[in-house]
Amino acid sequence: MAKDRFQAHDYYLMDELLTEEHKLIRSSAREWVKKEVSPIVEEACQKAEFPKQWIKGLAEIGAFGPYIPQEYGGGGLDHISYGLIMQELERGDSGLRSAASVQSSLVMYPIYSFGNEDQRKKYLPRLASGEWMGCFGLTEPNYGSDPSGMLSNLKDKGDHYILNGAKMWISNAPFADIAVVWAKDEQGVVRGVIVERGMKGFTTPETHGKWSLRASATGELVFDNVKIPKENVLPNVKGLKGPLSCLNSARYGISWGAIGAAMDCYDSALRYSKERIQFNKPIASFQLTQKKLAEMITEITKAQLLTWRLGVLKNENRATPAQISMAKRNNVNMALQIAREARQIHGAMGITGEYPIMRHMMNLESVITYEGTHDVHLLITGMDVTGINAFE
Repeated sequence: MAKDRFQAHDYYLMDELLTEEHKLIRSSAREWVKKEVSPIVEEACQKAEFPKQWIKGLAEIGAFGPYIPQEYGGGGLDHISYGLIMQELERGDSGLRSAASVQSSLVMYPIYSFGNEDQRKKYLPRLASGEWMGCFGLTEPNYGSDPSGMLSNLKDKGDHYILNGAKMWISNAPFADIAVVWAKDEQGVVRGVIVERGMKGFTTPETHGKWSLRASATGELVFDNVKIPKENVLPNVKGLKGPLSCLNSARYGISWGAIGAAMDCYDSALRYSKERIQFNKPIASFQLTQKKLAEMITEITKAQLLTWRLGVLKNENRATPAQISMAKRNNVNMALQIAREARQIHGAMGITGEYPIMRHMMNLESVITYEGTHDVHLLITGMDVTGINAFE
């Protein structure tokens, strides 16, 4: 088993901006990752398996619904706490963070925000404890960046709906107990429904052959005349505002999570550069290696400042979707570039499972695309600063 030698790097003394509670929450998540995730994550990726024992641990460190009120089983924490947890989880692996991010932002958040009290009491405590796991169904085979074209549909049958359609690239799908699914009603209005494992006609085939997010369970959601009780419809939202607000919450978590992956790559590269001897001295003594390392820590520091400020705005309910898009796009791209530079510092060893570099790099190739591609987020910023919509 690999030994986790990670040490955090705080070049701009960012910890001074955090509360003692923030640091305690981060420490709890970091220690759990070191103890339970790092020793087995490489093997899990090689086997393309999501270790189910992680679910209990994620619940215990409060990674499921950290900002959901305590009365529903959540942590009642602020958004910076949520971000710090996501950072530590993705430092372990993007697939691990994905599982927690989906559960919190794409399943618990919509049930809390758009559900009724009966739905909150039925689902949220079980999701917070990890007794139930959830997934989120928006992306379809033919509609990814443009979810307005979705084909999944609901037909009103009086006391229930009939759901037909398919979703794909769904994290947690193979083992999820419930799915928050978005489909169009007969008027063409997007509605959210809670589909439960065991409903006739509902299947979740697993996606195989991935080169990325291998320690994450990915699958499809297939609905073949699934009977949806009326009480499983989320009553307090209609239209794309529902799923897009969920994605805003998840993208916020990703902007923090990507920093964790970058920090892991930087820490490994810094340590390796001091230990690796070439031409009778450590490669850290060479100018080009120092250039790489200096640029890495600079970009990580900029991303830390960006997400901290975004977290403050989120706590004040002032963070805009465009601001979240900027942070998601910038930080994931930053992490991917750092992973590539770190791989060069490690040389051939960088492609082996002895170091986390190639695993992070492959994972980040998915993270830079999902929940809004790199280019789509760029155009969201472009629309925000010009007032002109490039999507139409």
